Amino acid sequence: MGFVENCFSLDYEVDEELVSNISIIPTVGEQYVVMKLDNGRWELAGGTLEPQEHHMDALVREVKEELGAELVSYTLFGCFKCRSFASEPYRPHIPHPNFVRLVGFGEVSLVGAPLNPPDGEQVIAVEAVNIDEAVRRFEEIGRFDIAELYKLAHELRSGARNNLRKSSIIDRSKCEWSG
Repeated sequence: MGFVENCFSLDYEVDEELVSNISIIPTVGEQYVVMKLDNGRWELAGGTLEPQEHHMDALVREVKEELGAELVSYTLFGCFKCRSFASEPYRPHIPHPNFVRLVGFGEVSLVGAPLNPPDGEQVIAVEAVNIDEAVRRFEEIGRFDIAELYKLAHELRSGARNNLRKSSIIDRSKCEWSG
């Protein structure tokens, strides 16, 4: 696959042609939804766009597949600007070497079990928990990046955008592509 360099940015005004993935910090009311994969690790919901798929259609699909949920609302708040050093793209239809993974938070309605398609990640648990528990689960497995995204989503949902402190995952000075 190859090394991928990425940088999170609150600037999500990007060329749609560069979007390869979309992620969501899902909520049910005041609770945050977390999902556990069959490898025992908690993971961020979302995934890769299919050929010719709009990112919002991909998000609706991913929420059904991974959470067994319906998307109620979605608020985009940032993106990972990525550069792959692999010789070929992850999938033939994905932009390469520069691509973008959109990130937002949104309300979902948990309506059933994850669909777990054969070619996708296999989800074994979906739970709605408070923000502290969600953050703890990601930090416990060393996924501080996802924990920070959950905390940022919580701050933004709480209306604290004007008082947003600089997060450890936000470094605007390194979000420029060269070459």
